[in-house]
Amino acid sequence: MHDDLIDAVDWAIAEGIAICGASYGGYAAFVGATFTPDVFCCSVPVFGVTNLETMLANPPPYWASFYEQECRRIGDPRTPEGVALLKARLPLHRTGHITKPMLIGHGANDVRCKVAESDQIVAAMTEKGIPVIYIVFPDEGHGFARPENDIAFKAIMEAFLARHLGGRAEPVGDDFAGSRHEVRAGVLDQAA
Repeated sequence: MHDDLIDAVDWAIAEGIAICGASYGGYAAFVGATFTPDVFCCSVPVFGVTNLETMLANPPPYWASFYEQECRRIGDPRTPEGVALLKARLPLHRTGHITKPMLIGHGANDVRCKVAESDQIVAAMTEKGIPVIYIVFPDEGHGFARPENDIAFKAIMEAFLARHLGGRAEPVGDDFAGSRHEVRAGVLDQAA
């Protein structure tokens, strides 16, 4: 059975697959793009952590009850050993390894994973001349709660994935109606 699974994974990689995710999945998408850049043909991290040091150094107040547990699980930014562990896992410090297209989405009011997480990697990518499309929703937090924003991001993502995976995308039409998204880096596909 495992051979069948590996055959399917090998087939998917040969065909070209994307890595997409939100929250921890956003971190996983950043890791996929920076630690294994040849595996995925593109990535779509959404409200993902890029710098575990800054995330743990500036936790939101509601983390107080489980902050010590997070430091033990992930790495303690207050100790040299913890900092070394965190740095070894940072997508931000591996930005130069990104070789494939990336679409990043974030809510400006996110208190779990602050928009600065995405700002940092977008700045590093821009400085290195690595193409990125960065969409920020000024009226969202950790998730796209407003249906207008959710639909707009899905339309942008659909066009992005169609371009980089192949296939088709529906015309945007009025999918941006009522959305307050801001394109902070890159250019949207003409279909979007």
